[in-house]
Amino acid sequence: MSVGVYAVVVLLVGLERLAELVISRRNLAWALRRGGFESGRGHFPVMVALHTGLLVACLVEVVVADRPFVPALGWTMLALLVLTEATRAWVIATLGRQWNTRVVVVPGLRRVTRGPYRWLSHPNYVVVAVEGVALPLVHTAWVTAVVFTVLNAALLLLVRIPAEERALARLRTS
Repeated sequence: MSVGVYAVVVLLVGLERLAELVISRRNLAWALRRGGFESGRGHFPVMVALHTGLLVACLVEVVVADRPFVPALGWTMLALLVLTEATRAWVIATLGRQWNTRVVVVPGLRRVTRGPYRWLSHPNYVVVAVEGVALPLVHTAWVTAVVFTVLNAALLLLVRIPAEERALARLRTS
């Protein structure tokens, strides 16, 4: 795979992320009209920067470090990337209007326990973690994969997931 084709793959992931932001804004407005509240607002810009940085770093590392395309690794990671995108679509479809890139809960709505949520409390974060490895490794950008994985794990485990759990606990006690 040429660097140009890889750039198209990264661009497509970026466009998918922009589409997510549009869906998220629409769902946020819906939630707020129903008395929803946002929690953990302060970490959202950090998440946006981290995810934007992933896309940029994938391309920069491949070009600057002259990373090769290794077919066995690249095609496997591309297949894994496609699987993550399909799983993300399943997550979004399962949550419907409750899906958001922000931490938003609506009083009176129950926690979703169907679809991928039957097995995992936070399936979207598994998708993000796998994508953060797969996308860079399509073109052997291993430094980006490692750095994103470490920073993403810290953000999710120390900030984002606790913020979601606190919001859900607050909802249950109100």
